[in-house]
Amino acid sequence: MFAITQAKFIKFKIVSSIAFSIVLCGSSSAFADSGNGKKLFSERCAMCHGTDAKGSGPLANKSEPPTPDLTRMAFKKRLLDYPGVIVSSVILRPNGDLIPKTLRENGVKLPSHAWTVKDFRDLNEYLTGVILEK
Repeated sequence: MFAITQAKFIKFKIVSSIAFSIVLCGSSSAFADSGNGKKLFSERCAMCHGTDAKGSGPLANKSEPPTPDLTRMAFKKRLLDYPGVIVSSVILRPNGDLIPKTLRENGVKLPSHAWTVKDFRDLNEYLTGVILEK
């Protein structure tokens, strides 16, 4: 059996709720704004993942491990198996402090962002389109 901290449990509940909201409401264009998703990705993610989501951004090789190519078949499969993977990656940061550390070490200062369910839905809609079209 494993012990789970209260903070991890709360994060799990938040991610589950948001992922459920995305699935419940769907990621159709009726509910999601791919343009806003692209804007969020460009402002907050492309510096590492690149505008093509292939891990080709200017900071891609400045972290250990390097930024992954999100268009690889393995990630496409993960996205299809678990549609909430994009949202959970943003919230849970499975690599811990890797992203903030890489930004700090390279002098990049991102303003804080108060993520909304709509932002997550929009980012999910945009990235799902980018990842699955390749």
